[in-house]
Amino acid sequence: MRRTSAAAPSPAGRGDQDTGVGLRTEFPFRLPRGYVDEHGTVHRDGVMRLATARDELVPLRDDRVRENSAYLSVVLISRVVTRIGTVDDVHPGVVEDLFASDLAFLQDFYRRINAEGHTRAAVTCPSCQEEFAVDLAGGRLGES
Repeated sequence: MRRTSAAAPSPAGRGDQDTGVGLRTEFPFRLPRGYVDEHGTVHRDGVMRLATARDELVPLRDDRVRENSAYLSVVLISRVVTRIGTVDDVHPGVVEDLFASDLAFLQDFYRRINAEGHTRAAVTCPSCQEEFAVDLAGGRLGES
């Protein structure tokens, strides 16, 4: 097993940070393309938890990261993504098999929830130039 129970968020930690009910520690997401498993099943919906200091430190001792610093994001993402579809053992091999656009999405999602504390992004409509916020955790733009 790649995580200990101490590293997993507790059910009490799943509150909503914006309402002051508690600290939100898990964030659902939908991958743009999806992870394709060995049976050809596409998995798009997943959950990422907040990173701990340990999550950011442990990969630095990984030999793969020492040999290639770009591998850091693969190891880090595999530590904080708790589920993609029905896949709940998200290890570096799973992350390696993601499409590049999905890995880029997860890297941005990680930065948003850990550095900015939310999953919203400011966007501008290309037609009317109106500015508004979208939540990246849910489906694709235009879906409800």
